[in-house]
Amino acid sequence: MSSQAVTTPAIATRAIATGAIAPEPELLRLLEELSAEEKVSLVVGASMWATTAVPRLGLEPVVMSDGPVGVRGPDGGTSAMFPAPSALAATWDLDLARRSGALFAAEARRHGVDVVLAPQVNLQRTPVGGRHFECYSEDPHLTAEIAVALVGAAQEGGVGMCVKHYVANDSETERTRYLARLDERTLREAYLAPFERLVRDVVPWSVMGAYNGADTGGVSARLLEHRPLVVDLLKEEWGYDGLFVSDWVATQSVVPAVRGGLDLQMPGPDGAWGDGLLDAVRSGEVAESELDDKVLRLLRLARRTGRLTLPDDGAGRGTGLTAAGVHAAIDHAAVPTGEPPAERFLRELAARSVVVLKDDAGLVPFVHDRTRPVRVALLGPAAVEPFFQGGGSSFVHPDRLTYPAVELGAALPRGSEVTLLAGARALHNPPELDVDRCADPVTGARGLHVTLLAADGSALEEYTAHEWTGWLHDVRPDADAVRLRAEVRLDEPGPHELGVGTVGVHQVHVDGVRVAEGDTRVDEDVVLSSGHNHPIAALATASGTAALDATVQVVHAVGYGHFVRAALVHRLPGPSVEDELAAAVTAAAAADVAVVLVGTTAEVESEGYDRPDLDLPGNQDELVRRVVAANPRTVVVVNAGAPVLLPWLDDVPTALWGWLPGQEAGTALADVLTGVTEPSGRLPWTLPARFEDVPVPHARPVDGVVDYAEGTDIGYRAWERRLDAEPAGPAPAAPFGHGLGWTTWEYEDAVLAWGEAHDAPATLTVYATVRNTGRRAGREVVQVYVEAPDGGPSRPVRWLGGFATADVPAMGSATVRVPVPARALQVWDPQAKGWTTPPGTYRLRTGRSVADLRLTNELTVRPGEEPGVGTQ
Repeated sequence: MSSQAVTTPAIATRAIATGAIAPEPELLRLLEELSAEEKVSLVVGASMWATTAVPRLGLEPVVMSDGPVGVRGPDGGTSAMFPAPSALAATWDLDLARRSGALFAAEARRHGVDVVLAPQVNLQRTPVGGRHFECYSEDPHLTAEIAVALVGAAQEGGVGMCVKHYVANDSETERTRYLARLDERTLREAYLAPFERLVRDVVPWSVMGAYNGADTGGVSARLLEHRPLVVDLLKEEWGYDGLFVSDWVATQSVVPAVRGGLDLQMPGPDGAWGDGLLDAVRSGEVAESELDDKVLRLLRLARRTGRLTLPDDGAGRGTGLTAAGVHAAIDHAAVPTGEPPAERFLRELAARSVVVLKDDAGLVPFVHDRTRPVRVALLGPAAVEPFFQGGGSSFVHPDRLTYPAVELGAALPRGSEVTLLAGARALHNPPELDVDRCADPVTGARGLHVTLLAADGSALEEYTAHEWTGWLHDVRPDADAVRLRAEVRLDEPGPHELGVGTVGVHQVHVDGVRVAEGDTRVDEDVVLSSGHNHPIAALATASGTAALDATVQVVHAVGYGHFVRAALVHRLPGPSVEDELAAAVTAAAAADVAVVLVGTTAEVESEGYDRPDLDLPGNQDELVRRVVAANPRTVVVVNAGAPVLLPWLDDVPTALWGWLPGQEAGTALADVLTGVTEPSGRLPWTLPARFEDVPVPHARPVDGVVDYAEGTDIGYRAWERRLDAEPAGPAPAAPFGHGLGWTTWEYEDAVLAWGEAHDAPATLTVYATVRNTGRRAGREVVQVYVEAPDGGPSRPVRWLGGFATADVPAMGSATVRVPVPARALQVWDPQAKGWTTPPGTYRLRTGRSVADLRLTNELTVRPGEEPGVGTQ
């Protein structure tokens, strides 16, 4: 351990720019040409994904699209499917983040999209949050660094990013109604921090307001109506000149939202503003001038994306990178495969993100001799059907999917064998019903008989549906319910399971027996989660048919039209659970290496609902226990975006965290297991050992309120607080920042210096010298944590101050530059309404994770002084 004491120079920290935005004269001239009716139309979406055009002014629609794991596009089609955002954060690699941003730009242009609704920079406050996988990290600094790199690169490519969800939007339970209650310091130091960094460093072209409300100690209001957070802070204090857009269908008022700072209601043209804003302007309740700043921000966004052409701007979307330039920006992959640039990059990204939790036996990689065949038992539900992406609005249809068995078989030495078996069941609900098994009971044709019903039960329309996706879109608006009937062919002898998953008012009958019913009407939050909504009829039959008859509610949702949600499910007869386990054990015992892929499913990780626990679904834990008992050379790969409990972790020799890997799931895993790419990921969150130890075990509102009582002790900070008070107390299974890679490291020295960062606040830099003591080249993530002086305001025990990656050859060393911004030492003073650095001696500790800190430096801040520019 090295120690160095540094005293800060006495130079004041730069203040962040504040004040109103000076509008561009050319945009003001356009504003003068717009009527009140046109202004209203511009601040309300013209459709689900586009804004309103004004052709006479050269204004085209600005087209938006989800989402965080790819650009779906307004018209569907296939897209490049990225790994989950948490996987990108697990690389701790800003170059990979920048290249991800460049690929977002390329994909947006390919789909005719101007603004991508991403990234999501909410913090992972609790591991059970349904959209946990869509966020980067439980740490605000890591979140901000990754987001700044990605957003900056995408916008350099001429495509806007919409940073979301502003702010304290960390629960899916009652997500459109709850109030987040948090104090001013917690809000500023944790949850607002990534948004502030983005506004300061790259100015995202749009920011999305959340569904929920916020109680910040002074004002309690819905986020879209929260003037202190939107107007006073985001727009005036931070000087944000971009567009503040609603989450889809989140706008619930006219005047409060207008004055609260909302600039654009999406979607449209109906909804609160679509139905009421023009009338409010005509009546004088809303002054036309109150719309002017909103319209200017929309025009500014259109100009930035090339959808507003002014005489001095040139024509069309000529801004940003060319397609060749974007490809050059992403195409630095280490895998020389001849694949297109996007596929090469996503393959590298997914492989790099893999975290080696443990490798006691040195099993990864397991191919050292290319002339020696290997027998591999590839087992687990995620080996047969990988969980590529989480559920919800981020879902994309991928350009392609790669599977572990196929890609591993191709990557192994000639003569190798791969035996593929599920061995366990991860899904609670049966698979989708094959419509080819269904006959319309009225016409006898293949498919389902669909009857649209009026409120009085009379038939409005009838037809045969030859396909069924689980959704019926664009239902006529006068329909109240839909009746689905089919004779389902059951050819296979043995027990079948048949049912329907739906929401709202419904009745489901199988062979005349009522299986399920519901009498609560819904018009929002239409989800189908694990453990409910799929009542099952167990049918003991040798052959024949079953009559399925379901009447389900039509959902009339503002902004989303009229639709039906009905998932038809059917499980065929087959081997028993015990038979499947036994077959997997037999295969494992006969193999040189067993690779078990376990993980979550679409029933577990999705927008729309939070998880009730952190257990691996189904009997996957039992599969791992039996396989490792049969073959001690077992590698377990966890296919999940958010933490799950691994009760067998101490008993397996090798465990990897594989995330939700996106379209290159198979190629990336093959590269990791065979040694092509180092799995150099580090955990961006804490992996708990027991559910009862989780600091924030749920985010369920209590009387409509989610109380952030833990303050700034979010994620690993809460674990550190507990372990500091009780060193022998419960520890996590793996700490924040943990990851082994495939080599070993020594930390030799760390030196502090103050450096100038252009016009930004001074940056403290840690120069850490690390040595690769292994026989393979490796990538290290050097992490610096800050510990506050004794006394002063309450602060976390330690928190991430900075990080950097370094590629070091075998037996080599490198001096790694780790910037630590001055903000890392500061606290928000609610009385002074500003940032300050409490005096005293800070410790900066450098290491491999928050629990593996190897070098210590000290920094003294004198009373009345702020860290500043200069060399010390």
